[in-house]
Amino acid sequence: MIGDKLVITEYHRRAAAKIYSKLSEILPRANNGVAVTVAGESGCGKSETAAVLAELCEKDGHKSLILQQDDYFIYPPHTNHAKREEDINWVGMQEVKLQLMDENLRDIKEGKKKVLTKPLVIFDEDKITEEQVDISNVKVVIAEGTYTTTLQNADLRGFIDRDYRQTKKSRLARSRDPATEFLEKVLAIEHEIISKHKQLADIIIPPPPEEAGEGSNSN
Repeated sequence: MIGDKLVITEYHRRAAAKIYSKLSEILPRANNGVAVTVAGESGCGKSETAAVLAELCEKDGHKSLILQQDDYFIYPPHTNHAKREEDINWVGMQEVKLQLMDENLRDIKEGKKKVLTKPLVIFDEDKITEEQVDISNVKVVIAEGTYTTTLQNADLRGFIDRDYRQTKKSRLARSRDPATEFLEKVLAIEHEIISKHKQLADIIIPPPPEEAGEGSNSN
């Protein structure tokens, strides 16, 4: 997504290293590409962890590509927010073209195509367009986003176990959404959905020590 802001910390580097350690066990046995997911609640560090994970892959000679769930929303960000205000029940997995994202994972893993046509969100313009991505020789595709644990074509699922109350400071630092009562309602609904996905994960990243006693990580 064009317009996203990343603030990478040592926490994200440790999280990526933990996922990459497990990924390194899978890569030698993989005939085709490998799909990894990085999921969790808003502000937990998915995008930052995915970015570091991609760096680790490239450093070891594995061409990587990140697919952001934000690009697969049915409506662009500001329009989607208005849709939620009209009907709070719109919040959830139905907001996202998860099937398309899953199909894109499959296509990249199979390696039969050289170019992938995928959606691209331009945040500041509240616009969804398309982009052509070179997927030739991609060995690792990283799908990051709130609901990516549910993607069927994933080979390794990472889950960052920080809830929306613990991540409030991180969300404010990225300055993507105003801190409002309505937003907190949205995040509470997402929490109820996403927390149930943790049981599907292969790797669970705990919150940093300073957050361990905050919020709630219960299913």
